[in-house]
Amino acid sequence: MSNKKSSPKVKKAEMLDNEMIEQSKNNPAASAHKETVDLNEFRKTAPLSFSKLNYRLLFIGLGINILGYLLMIGGATEDPNQFDASALFSHTRITLAPLLIVAGFVVIAYSIMRKPKTGSETESAN
Repeated sequence: MSNKKSSPKVKKAEMLDNEMIEQSKNNPAASAHKETVDLNEFRKTAPLSFSKLNYRLLFIGLGINILGYLLMIGGATEDPNQFDASALFSHTRITLAPLLIVAGFVVIAYSIMRKPKTGSETESAN
């Protein structure tokens, strides 16, 4: 058996714990740490994280990305001994397509980060 004495910090912690136990005995409402919520009721009142506009912007961004990738396709020749620089390094493949892809990713990021307006915010704006 050890002869160690408990430190003052441990005694204070034990006293605080004892006080909390006594308070919870006197006030049962204080001892309830969490309030139970029905999941179905919460679903009815909680706003969705994505609104219709968020989804619309997301699909527009995906469409812009797909268009950019489609514009980047091509430039190959059927004859491996022939090199056509104008087809391979066209303005569409080098400049326009990457800009569309970046713009698509920007629209997608905005659609994800955009917070949908709740009913109370739209009523106060009118």
